Amino acid sequence: MTDKLLSSPHPIRDAAEANPSRRRFVRQMGLAAAALGTLPLAACGGGDDAPAVQFAHGIASGDPLADRVMLWTRVTLPVGHTGDIPVEWEVATDSAFTTLVAQGQTTALASKDFTVKVDATGLKAATAYHYRFRAYAATSPTGRTRTLPTGSVAQVRLAVFSCANYPAGYFNVYAHAAKRGDLDATVHLGDYIYEYGQGGYASANAGALGRLSAPAKEILSLADYRQRHAQYKSDADLQALHAAAPMIAVWDDHEIANDTWRDGADNHQAATEGSFSTRKAAALQAYHEWMPTRNAQPDLIYRSFAFGNLVALHMLDTRVVARDEQLDYTKFFTATGFDAASFTAAVGNTSRQLLGSTQTQWLQQQMAASSATWQVLGQQVLMGRMNIPAPILMETIQPGAGVSVSQYAALVARARANPASLTPAEQAILAQPSIPYNLDAWDGYQAARETVLGTSRSLGKNLVVLSGDTHNAWANELQDRNGNAVGVEFATSSVTSPGFEEYLPNENPATLAGALQQLIAPLKYCDTSRRGYMVLTATASECRADWVYVNTITSRNYTASTDKSLKVVAGATGVGRIVAT
Repeated sequence: MTDKLLSSPHPIRDAAEANPSRRRFVRQMGLAAAALGTLPLAACGGGDDAPAVQFAHGIASGDPLADRVMLWTRVTLPVGHTGDIPVEWEVATDSAFTTLVAQGQTTALASKDFTVKVDATGLKAATAYHYRFRAYAATSPTGRTRTLPTGSVAQVRLAVFSCANYPAGYFNVYAHAAKRGDLDATVHLGDYIYEYGQGGYASANAGALGRLSAPAKEILSLADYRQRHAQYKSDADLQALHAAAPMIAVWDDHEIANDTWRDGADNHQAATEGSFSTRKAAALQAYHEWMPTRNAQPDLIYRSFAFGNLVALHMLDTRVVARDEQLDYTKFFTATGFDAASFTAAVGNTSRQLLGSTQTQWLQQQMAASSATWQVLGQQVLMGRMNIPAPILMETIQPGAGVSVSQYAALVARARANPASLTPAEQAILAQPSIPYNLDAWDGYQAARETVLGTSRSLGKNLVVLSGDTHNAWANELQDRNGNAVGVEFATSSVTSPGFEEYLPNENPATLAGALQQLIAPLKYCDTSRRGYMVLTATASECRADWVYVNTITSRNYTASTDKSLKVVAGATGVGRIVAT
């Protein structure tokens, strides 16, 4: 690794380092704020003609560092008022705000959809804070946030989420996590919103639940994306989650359109929906306006967070910045079966990009420079090798063209017990190769995966990969193409989006899980039918994943339980091995 690589700049990281003129400005503003410190928070304008504003979308904090955290809110204006709104903010060590540690004034701008983002600086490491906003006579809810620790750290606990489709059901998963009180931060791996219109994906119960998508159409413009974000943040359970702990988030595809890649998306038709680059720019602008991110460039989301000497969390973009278009399985299935040779050549193409060279080099730099016990990758799609027999995949793509999981398992059992009983057609089914079930995941970008795994192995790191996207829960042991153990992958289920129970309705979930674990050697756990989240707890000796599930998303009355706990032990003997707790 070259000195140039190790010293390469990064726009998001470096944005926190103010230039001299900005430091002078901030210092002057600080002196002014100190002079006004005896004024009440309400001294933000007012009078009889002051608009009756609200904070209808709650508050949020995010992207915590050891000395700062981003604070977010949005001011809701009365009908007919369009002007910018002055806003004050406070940070205190207590919920009564008797001990203020930071405060200031900002403006909710019409050009930013009246959202407010403040980088509250000068805070102490590993400290819990309370924060709030005020505009005219309106005071926001109070949020609780926490800065990152430095030095020696005994434990880090993160809640991990993915795939929250508003019309699919209630956000009971968020509600349960918000009540925990034991989280250092939350991590959202994407699909925070979905782009579909009413009657679209997973919307069968939306009318009965009072969760019809707004706007009613598929979102395309900046105004559309803003309105959809506003609808999601109107949800009380999501507001509670944001108020409980800082969030570290990345986008996936549905923040833009289904199966997004660098220059397009499966759910974007240029002939009727216009320029994809215009749509993408609108989606990313709205995302940064409505999320508590610290961004210097609107199309960049990858960045790192250091939890002292214990955890280095590297949040990646496997979706937007550099991804090549996904391969299409329909091009490799022929009348005589699966064209394995052509597929192997295509999927193994060394030029296929998922992270891109710039982000890959940045990640290599971050991992090489970090001395943290655990190198954790927070990213969107499954990294584990999820190969299943081709006839099973054919059945999911075109029912009747292959066999179900249970049918395939029965054939395997017969082949072992009485091979002579198999017909030539059945023998041909069993002769088909095992292939990746999801080409949108790292399985469709195998050279890119080898680069990341090779980096971790060469550096001797304890690697833990966090994944979402599939709506199912997984635990994989990660191996390179030569079979070397490199790390582990813990993947969370979805908040509301349906899993395999919708796509494979005739399969018993428990039976399916057992069959998948038999068919996929690196797979050590899966749940394909329940909604939930994952809690990651890291100590110096181990990193544990607990999968928490709710029993329903169609009723406000729910129960939650921890179904499974698995861990990986730090050190050379533990790398790549998942064990029960």
